Amino acid sequence: MTPSIAQSGALGGVPMAPASLCRMREDAVIYTDGACSGNPGPGGWGVVLRYGDAVKELHGGEESTTNNRMELMAAITALESLTRPVGVQLHTDSRYVLDGITKWLPRWQRNGWQTAAKKPVKNADLWKRLAAAMERHEVTWHWVKGHDGDPGNERADELARLGTAEAG
Repeated sequence: MTPSIAQSGALGGVPMAPASLCRMREDAVIYTDGACSGNPGPGGWGVVLRYGDAVKELHGGEESTTNNRMELMAAITALESLTRPVGVQLHTDSRYVLDGITKWLPRWQRNGWQTAAKKPVKNADLWKRLAAAMERHEVTWHWVKGHDGDPGNERADELARLGTAEAG
């Protein structure tokens, strides 16, 4: 499934049936963040997952890792924790993750996990795992500015820092 980036604005003129004629699908809303103390160093990831009225928070970490790996682990863990296929609105403050999944991933896959410079893709193990985790969901990716007051992003950051502290 091809990932997409949410665009601002209306539904683009797509006609919709009245609510009485169809049941609107509710998407899972996910916020992810990664953190690292030193790069490499102890790192953590955090996830806030909302589906309807349910909220699930997840976090974890590794003793020696990088910030980019923790950003990827947050998204992977969030998608792998979903128990059935669902639409997902995934929010990240990581341009690395957003650009990787929406711009670079198809090229990497076509090129045998080589960059345009013919070098191995960094963190290919996690990119492959993220691609697999996305397969059963319809994921729309959103970029959110980090440390800018977005409650979901701020909570994911707190959880990522908790994962870092527990890993260190």
